[in-house]
Amino acid sequence: MIDHTGIGVANVAASAAFHDTALGALGMHRSMQMPDGEGIDGIGYGFRYPIFWIDRFHPHSTRQHTACAARSRAEVDALYAAAMGAGGTGNGAPGARADQSTPNYYAAFELDPDGNNVEAVFRG
Repeated sequence: MIDHTGIGVANVAASAAFHDTALGALGMHRSMQMPDGEGIDGIGYGFRYPIFWIDRFHPHSTRQHTACAARSRAEVDALYAAAMGAGGTGNGAPGARADQSTPNYYAAFELDPDGNNVEAVFRG
């Protein structure tokens, strides 16, 4: 079981503008911010507590992958649409993924401004 995960970003403010919109489609919001000496150094998204972090602590030189659980196929579709509307890049439109271990795996993949692969998945 994963408690939380984080991805490194080059510009926290620019990445937050994307993730505020994209993760908002799943009902996630900023649940914690960590300041540094020059502004915000990390933002945690979640429901009651942070489960997904964007920050400058993790290296951002390679693409990272994080999957966010959706409660329905409609939420997967909504996150993808929100991410595209926020300037994201499609990396796999919403749809069934027959090659996954769960027969009803429905997912979408989008790249954030730093090229991190953010997935929304419903395992219905």
